[in-house]
Amino acid sequence: MHELSIAMNIIEMVQEESEKLGGRSVCAIHLKLGQFSGVVKEALLNSYELACEQTPLNGTKLVIEEVPIAIHCAKCGGRRSVHSTQLLCCTECGTPAFEIIEGKEIEVSALELNP
Repeated sequence: MHELSIAMNIIEMVQEESEKLGGRSVCAIHLKLGQFSGVVKEALLNSYELACEQTPLNGTKLVIEEVPIAIHCAKCGGRRSVHSTQLLCCTECGTPAFEIIEGKEIEVSALELNP
């Protein structure tokens, strides 16, 4: 289960960032999770909860924003969504996509700090 190692990396990164902010405590971590990232949201949430035990982040929330897949269509020249993860084609003209511009990310986007 690679979600556990991802959760542990998030915790390590947030603890380092908290130290840079003078040791301020964190109440929530906001994460952008791409639909094509290969990470299962529920597994990551469970892994995060488990990995937080015995750390200063125990009891914090992991808030996940799911990011849909967006492609660049070489034929239309535009940014397009896709109908499914198995069929990465432009929704306008049906051209197969070779460039995914959004939807692969696993990114901490914000930290909520306690007052």
